[in-house]
Amino acid sequence: MIVKDTNRSRAIIPLMVNNKPVTTETTFQIHNPANGEVIEHCSSASIDNANHAVEAAKAAFPAWSKKKPYDRRDILFKAANIMLLRKEELIRYQMEETGAGRLFVEKTLSMGISFIKDFAARIPSIEGTVPAVSEDGECAMVFKEPYGVILGIAPWNAPYILGTRSIALPLAAGNTVVLKGSELSPKCFWVLADIFREAGLPAGCLNVIYHRPSDAAAVTTALIANPAVRKISFTGSTTIGSIVASTAGKYVKPVLLELGGKASAIVLDDANLDKAAMCCALGAFMHVVQRSIAEKFCQLLTDATEKVFGTHVAAPVLVASAAVKKNKDLVTDALSKGADVVFGDANASDEGSNSMRPLIIGNVTKDMDLYSTESFGPTVSLIVVDDEEEAIALANDTEYGLSSAVFTDSLFRGLKVAKQIESG
Repeated sequence: MIVKDTNRSRAIIPLMVNNKPVTTETTFQIHNPANGEVIEHCSSASIDNANHAVEAAKAAFPAWSKKKPYDRRDILFKAANIMLLRKEELIRYQMEETGAGRLFVEKTLSMGISFIKDFAARIPSIEGTVPAVSEDGECAMVFKEPYGVILGIAPWNAPYILGTRSIALPLAAGNTVVLKGSELSPKCFWVLADIFREAGLPAGCLNVIYHRPSDAAAVTTALIANPAVRKISFTGSTTIGSIVASTAGKYVKPVLLELGGKASAIVLDDANLDKAAMCCALGAFMHVVQRSIAEKFCQLLTDATEKVFGTHVAAPVLVASAAVKKNKDLVTDALSKGADVVFGDANASDEGSNSMRPLIIGNVTKDMDLYSTESFGPTVSLIVVDDEEEAIALANDTEYGLSSAVFTDSLFRGLKVAKQIESG
């Protein structure tokens, strides 16, 4: 239930604790990144609110962990079906809060629903082992038991994938969850909690909070430090992930991290260039291309980018003006050091402060910030190499390792290159 604030005449997004909406005196504004308008106000969790969420999860754990696997499975399946029934509502929330296009939101929502169904189907297959022992007359059995309260921290950019993953996986295994959603898309995380409530998830099994940016360090530290929190799952930037990991280490708690990436795409000289160009335009990778096909691929890539992101469509919207500034600063630095613009206009002034049209930058070298920094925006680097070895070396010359791609018509060659890339 979204609460109406009569003083502001706007909705207030509540926290969700014990299956009940919780509004707080402290709130913060949510802006539509496409036009800058304030679209809603959101409750901001304090340390006390965060600890109450943990206590609710702790109290719910004994009963949920003993729930029959088939009962847990049925609740997850029902949640997935409700997500599908509320599809248009969920799509609207993400488009309003993040500025993402409908095609992207539909795709990620579909993936999120599929994830929940997949996790649900696996629940009955959780089993232990009976390992061999060294002494006669002895027997050992290994049981897989739930941890307890799991803290999930999910970002704004794909809430229906990353949020559902942070919720459904721990629940499937018999854990309870406190999810700290991004302050940039709180309604997307609130609606996930509401969907699981509607699906019959018992009170306290899932608790969703968010907070204003200025409270991030205090609230996150309090959550990690809470003795009832047994494990942390974080998806986000490498910088923040490092802080989360060090804090978890201080309290000797396991942590699962999914951090940033440069996501190199290596296009080999035997690849289907039309397909590779379209995939790269849609995926916005850092492209590493063999010299013998570089000129043709460059033209195909610019054609594909124009087809998908040209001036016939609105400029892509980034979640905040700071993201636009970061990308333009990276491009300015690269151009000042000898790079050139292959596609787009580096000096273009787009429709809004949060809008930016895609740029393909060529002749990117190691001394440029764009080479090593995750842009997290519509800025693509195109680097030409002479052979596979140079391409592999470039792909591995990064502190990131989230994902990569190889385009070739030879499965054997593709696997040979992929096995040498330090990614995944």
